[in-house]
Amino acid sequence: MSEGTATIRTRKFMTNRLLARRQMVVDVLHPGKPSLPKTEIREKLAKLYKTTPDVVFVFGFRTAFGGGRSSGFALIYDSLDLAKKFEPKYRLARHGLFEKGKTTRKQRKERKNRVKKVRGTKKAKVGAAASKKKGK
Repeated sequence: MSEGTATIRTRKFMTNRLLARRQMVVDVLHPGKPSLPKTEIREKLAKLYKTTPDVVFVFGFRTAFGGGRSSGFALIYDSLDLAKKFEPKYRLARHGLFEKGKTTRKQRKERKNRVKKVRGTKKAKVGAAASKKKGK
C-alpha cells in the first residue's frame, strides 16, 4: 500500500458493468512531499488491483490546503479496447492513445464557406471532397 512515504487509499469503489470498468475515489497521502505524478499513481493502482497501468485512468486530483493530501478519481477498465471505446478522446490523448487530426484554421474556414454555397444533402459531398483534397 505504501512505498516510501506516499500512501494510496481508495474509497467509494464501484464496479460499473455497463462501461466495463471499476471506478473509485483515490486519496493520496504524501506528507512533506509535493503531489505525486499521475504516472506513479497509475502504476501503484495497477499493482493494487492486479492489472496493467495502460488501462488505469486517473484524473481530477486536487491537493488539500496545507498539502500532504491529494484526492482524485480513477477508472480501471477491463481491457484497452473497452477503454478506447468509452473513455473521452482528450483523456486518451493524455495517454498517447489518440491523435487528433491537424487541420489549419484556413482549411477549416475554406471548407465552411464551400459548404455554405450548397443546400441540402450536397453539403456532405462538398465537405467530403474538401477533406480528400486536404489529404493530398
